[in-house]
Amino acid sequence: MTNLSTGVLKKPVFIFLWVAALCLLDLAVKYLVVNHLMDPPRVIPITGFFNLTLAFNPGVSFSLFSDAMASAPRLFALLQGGLVLGLVVWAWRAKDAMESLAITTIAGGASGNVVDRFLNLSVTDYLDFHLYGWSWPTFNLADVMIVCGALFMIAVSFRQTGSKQSTAV
Repeated sequence: MTNLSTGVLKKPVFIFLWVAALCLLDLAVKYLVVNHLMDPPRVIPITGFFNLTLAFNPGVSFSLFSDAMASAPRLFALLQGGLVLGLVVWAWRAKDAMESLAITTIAGGASGNVVDRFLNLSVTDYLDFHLYGWSWPTFNLADVMIVCGALFMIAVSFRQTGSKQSTAV
């Protein structure tokens, strides 16, 4: 862990490679889903509560602002790209390596959705969870990366808060 805490994960090369790797992984999975698994588009039941269902989201999370985004999807993708760039800068300037890794994971997932939106004018979603008539909005691997990065960021902040309290005593 000492190597990680010395800043290896904060180096710009690592940050770029991690964001690029996560972005490419997300885009590869979307390509496979659209061009092989869902050709023709259909619902593929996996379990009683999980399906693969192809959906194209022109809006942001949970299809919010779909109508507004439909008129200028590439402009919206460029704005989102600016936010990803901001996350990369934040990761580079993070206090420690774990915080940098969490932020970089968020940026990697977000970049997958940005590239997808820029190329296809919408974001490709395919993970569909439902239970007893309740259904969560369809999402994708990039969204999972964003959530995992955010949860990791919360865990890192608790760790940092705990270490500050123990040094204050």
